[in-house]
Amino acid sequence: MIEILNPTLLARAKNTGALVADILQTLKSRSTIGTNLLDIDRWAKAMIVEAGATSCYVDYEPSFGRGPFGHYICTAVNDAVLHGRPYDYTLADGDLLTLDLAVSRGGVAADAAISFILGDARPPESVAMISATECALAAGIAAAGPGARIGDISHAIGTVLSEAGYPINTEFGGHGIGSTMHQDPHVSNTGRPGRGYKLRPGLLLALEPWVMADTAQLVTDADGWTLRSATGCRTAHSEHTIAITNDGAEILTLPKRAAVSSEPRVPLLQAPRGHVNEPGSVAEVDPDRG
Repeated sequence: MIEILNPTLLARAKNTGALVADILQTLKSRSTIGTNLLDIDRWAKAMIVEAGATSCYVDYEPSFGRGPFGHYICTAVNDAVLHGRPYDYTLADGDLLTLDLAVSRGGVAADAAISFILGDARPPESVAMISATECALAAGIAAAGPGARIGDISHAIGTVLSEAGYPINTEFGGHGIGSTMHQDPHVSNTGRPGRGYKLRPGLLLALEPWVMADTAQLVTDADGWTLRSATGCRTAHSEHTIAITNDGAEILTLPKRAAVSSEPRVPLLQAPRGHVNEPGSVAEVDPDRG
């Protein structure tokens, strides 16, 4: 099932998205050489609770994880890329850190991720990889709008990543979001244009290009959650929650500073299973996952 949000719920989604963006930027500014991943998790918890929001992660227990996640944020360092479970690790100069956060407030969730490098050591390959995921995310957002299809987004993301030389894993990708964190439609990071679910105003999507430097294969850490590159290479991950509008795609998790200089609404390019829990939402069957 797919949720289509009414204007009331869409306004709440914008509120939740702004919260996610603010928390991520605060955590980024506080994460320095010597910071422990468990401190980042504690800071995230405090900000979520203070905002009257709920973590989407603490009790999350999907089939691909081992038991409840048990933490408030995903922290992935260097060769870790997805579902990074915080543990007793102190960040060092040159570490590549990804913070992935999803919270719910007012009955609507938002999800975003950022990757950045700690300290003064900035390996060019890592900088380029982060930039590639950010450019792919921008391309996916630009391809989203009413009348476009999921495959258009996937194709736009995949084109940027493949042209940058990165292998693309299709096990995990973007997704619908609304009253719950993970919903249909699935949004692969590569795909064929013109295929899949046709986008409608009121649909929320979390788009998340992620790559590993030299492999598309993942391995699961001993914690049962953290996914790492099979070769030990570095990784990067960028994510925004967007709302499909009549004009294109609106980024809900854009940081305030970026919003000052960058228009959060991206016009539509002229290119080729959730549950409804509030009145006014619409549930649909996804006829063709893109």
